Amino acid sequence: MKKIAVLTSGGDSPGMNAAVRAIVKSCLFHGIVPIGIRDGYKGMVEGDMYEMCYADVDNIIHTGGTILGSSRCLSFFEEETRKKAIEQLISFQVDGLIVIGGDGTFTGASILSTEMGIPVIGIPGTIDNDIYGTDHTIGYDTALNTVIDAIDKIRDTASSHHRIFFIEVMGRHAGFIALNAAVASGAESVLIPEKTPDLAQLVNDIKTQYKGRRSSIIVVAEGEQEGGSLEIVNKVAPLLEGYELRPTVLGHIQRGGRPSAFDRILATRMGAYAVELLREGESGVMIGCEGDKLITTSIDQAVKLHKSPDMKKLDLLNKMLTR
Repeated sequence: MKKIAVLTSGGDSPGMNAAVRAIVKSCLFHGIVPIGIRDGYKGMVEGDMYEMCYADVDNIIHTGGTILGSSRCLSFFEEETRKKAIEQLISFQVDGLIVIGGDGTFTGASILSTEMGIPVIGIPGTIDNDIYGTDHTIGYDTALNTVIDAIDKIRDTASSHHRIFFIEVMGRHAGFIALNAAVASGAESVLIPEKTPDLAQLVNDIKTQYKGRRSSIIVVAEGEQEGGSLEIVNKVAPLLEGYELRPTVLGHIQRGGRPSAFDRILATRMGAYAVELLREGESGVMIGCEGDKLITTSIDQAVKLHKSPDMKKLDLLNKMLTR
């Protein structure tokens, strides 16, 4: 194992830089040349790669985003495109590959590994926390705290003006952020993709809960079955005449910012472990965490199997409501 390449792909998440840093420094410690691939699979296809050194990763552990850049390269799922990528990896004499991203990133890596025979290790980097085989993905903890901070601030305005806010958070196919943010921020209700919504019940709950209160917070996952916050407000507004309803979309603020201590430590441990696994001859696995322990799951299993949030937290949220 003389050269190990690393890329970040898909949506960026806080902590990706910490993982890249750990990979580069671990490689150099073992006398391995780290190769950075810019802009994910797009950069791989175009041969946009370079040898990395200590200076490239100095003072990045605390920064959000990814210094390598990221992109979504849908053409990578075409065989002809992958042939170009393989040619580029061969020209750079890459012996192993570490990919940081979500299920789309892992799918591409699995196919590439099969066709080229190159050892591949995956590191889960996504704020959605929806990857099977790990309790936490890199970036989720930071994003969750960003959302909670935003909800706390919106609550101040909601209370001042007697308003009901429907706050839309990220999670197109998973309600991890929405559900846990609702519990942690003391929200009155939450709508997530994993549970079919009952808007009539939601309206009744709002009318019941709002009595004697100055505000209400409803957290909405962007992938909720009835639509986003604006769509929900438009549907319930006719049934809530006299109430001030405000849809709010937090958007990409959830992806940015300095990673939390938890994400920095997790990313550093996963990055270093990825290099060790390649040195030991491992391939086709994703690194995850179970409690404080690092574990591995096959990339194919991580992609195929579905991970859902703990639905018992809906009952917990209900118990916290004022009767």
